[in-house]
Formats: sequence, C-alpha cells, structure tokens
Amino acid sequence: MRWIETARAHKDKIGKVYAGRNGIIGALTEDLIDTTKDSAKSIAALRYTPSGAFGSCRFKLKGIEENRLQYERLIEVFKAHNIGYFFYNGGGDSADTCLKVSQLSDKMGYPIQAIHVPKTVDNDLPITDCCPGFGSVAKYVAVSVREASFDVASMAKTSTKVFVVEVMGRHAGWIAAAGGLASDPNCELPIVILFPEIPFNKEKFLAKVDAMVKQHGYCSVVVSEGVQGADGKFLSDQGLRDAFGHAQLGGVAPVVANMVKDALGYKFHWAVADYLQRAARHIASKTDVEQAYALGKAAVQLALKGENAVMPTIVRLADKPYKWKIGVAPLKKVANVEKMMPRNFITKDGFGITDKCRAYLAPLIKGEDYPPYKDGLPQYVRLKNVAVPKKLDGFKV
Repeated sequence: MRWIETARAHKDKIGKVYAGRNGIIGALTEDLIDTTKDSAKSIAALRYTPSGAFGSCRFKLKGIEENRLQYERLIEVFKAHNIGYFFYNGGGDSADTCLKVSQLSDKMGYPIQAIHVPKTVDNDLPITDCCPGFGSVAKYVAVSVREASFDVASMAKTSTKVFVVEVMGRHAGWIAAAGGLASDPNCELPIVILFPEIPFNKEKFLAKVDAMVKQHGYCSVVVSEGVQGADGKFLSDQGLRDAFGHAQLGGVAPVVANMVKDALGYKFHWAVADYLQRAARHIASKTDVEQAYALGKAAVQLALKGENAVMPTIVRLADKPYKWKIGVAPLKKVANVEKMMPRNFITKDGFGITDKCRAYLAPLIKGEDYPPYKDGLPQYVRLKNVAVPKKLDGFKV
C-alpha cells in the first residue's frame, strides 16, 4: 500500500489515513478503519500480501440525481471525520464511483478531492498502458499454461490430448492473450486461445483443435470466461446476474471441453483458474509490483497538488528496453470505458496472439518479486483493522 506510506510521509498535510471497510460501503455506513493502528512494518508487508487488506465490494453508486440520499450521507461521514481526500482503488466501476464522489464539490458544495487508483487484473481501463494486477495475473496464466502443456504432452499418447483452462475476462481478452506467452520460439507449444473480442465459431474452433492434435499429438486451449457466440450470448451465461447487473459468468471451460469430446472424441481435462489467477502473489511480476507502487505514490502526490477527478496512469515510452513513466487522465474519460484487445493483437484466424501483442505483453510479466517464506509457505500479513469510533446514526445501503 504505497499510497498509505506516501500519505504518512505527508502527515502534516494529510493527517490520519482511514480506510473504508469493504470499499464505498464502509464510507456509507461509517465503518472506517484507522490505519494508524498498524505499524509501518505491517503496512510495508502489504507489498507481498494478496487480496484487499481492507475488504472490497460490488456496489455501484447511482447518480446524484437518482439517489441524493447516498451523497448526503457521504458528506455527513466526511464532515464527521474531517475527510478531505478520497482515494478509490479499482477498475471501471470503481472509477465511476470515484468520479461521482468528486462531484460532491461542485454539485453539493463539499470540498473533496477524489483520486482513482487503477487496479484491475482485466487490464481494461482506457488511457493507461496497463493496469496494476494484470502483469502478475498474466505471468501466472502464462506459467500455468506452459507447465500444464508439458504435462498434457507427457500423457497424450494414451490419455489426455486436450486441456482447457478458463481465465477471467468478461469483454476483454487480455488475460486469455497472456496464455499465448506460454509458447515462444524457444519453447513452441500448441495453444488455441478463445477471445471475447472474436465471435465464437464452433466449426472453426473444432477444426483448429483437431489440426493441432493431429500435428502435435495434443493441444491446450485458453478460453476467456466472456467468450460469446455470433448472437452475442455468452457461452457460459446461465441467466444469473451479479450486484452490478452483469451476467454472472464462469463455467465455459466444461462447455468447450465437451464440444471437443462430442465432436472429436479426444480425451480431455479442464480447469478454471478463478481466484487462483488473481491471488497468486507467490509468482508476481516485478514490473507489475513496481508500477503498482509508483501509481499509489502518484495518487497521493496528485491530491497534494490539488487535483480532483483524475487517475494516475502508466505511459509506455519504449518496448525494448521497456521504459515507462507516470501520466494522468481525467476520470470523465476513464469511467465506464472498457479497453478491448486491438484486432492487430490477435492472429488472422482469431486463435492466437501476434508479434505486436507479444511485444506489448512480454515486458509486463518480467521479473520476480517473491514474498518472504517460512517453513515452505509465503508469509502474508493481516492488519489489525481497528474500527474508527462512530459519530453518526446508522445507515442502510
């Protein structure tokens, strides 16, 4: 949590740092955490600890005109605890929440500086070259696909010939694309990738898998959870919805695997990376960790400069050697905008990544930043998360 460390270094201007327990819900319900109760050593150890130390949520603020009561409540909480800076960490929906909070200044007369700190494994935020979290999940997926492919190859003669792994990515195929890094000129592997950006064609897919197996004896398939048919329907859509009203996805791997079995008769195995891919701190990308820290520090610096409704970004300067710097983007251009895979990042047949995509992805998984180990296991920190005494009446969300 570089932004907490940076804020502590400017205690004369910022004072105490509070965290909302479970994100914006904590702010609305006045369920705040006093981060000063945790030592500098514990805060520093968050660098090596997976997941959200203060909890998270799937809750999207409506517009001020639609639910003025929520915004009046935020002002009450901010006033009661003398809060003037608001940092919100997350992806597109979080950017939208941060933008709406920033509007408290203009529309409701409360002085607040809201800075969005980008973080999403989906890598689908616009303007920024990449998002913290993505480089590490990409590394995990690339390593896992390579290792699993070696295992399938060893079994292919008399057993499994097709391995299907499902990865996250509702509309953008960045994580699926990372599976393509498993194969390179020094370690060529038969890999088929199914992207959300490419309408799924069953006949072409089966023909591709069949050709791979006949040529190599086996094949690995990386499928994004958001793969859709030509009709726009998710292959894994079971009719359920999440808290944001989005289709609840997951389960496309067995759907695809059974297609292979029914049409081609090949023995298969499938797996769903699910939480494993985004919680795998033990194999994080050093590039990713360094960028996450830099963006956290930049967020606090932007607030101290008087900025509001902005997000620090990564600006790529060069691929070889990889160079980058910190930039800044207005939240109006970030909130609710998804950055998809460019078509020239996907091979002509729609089942692989191009050299251009490889040049983009490769630097993001470079380097290792291992956590400390003890008795064979990584040592992660759990904060005290001491609650700030409440000063207001309760509030239901």
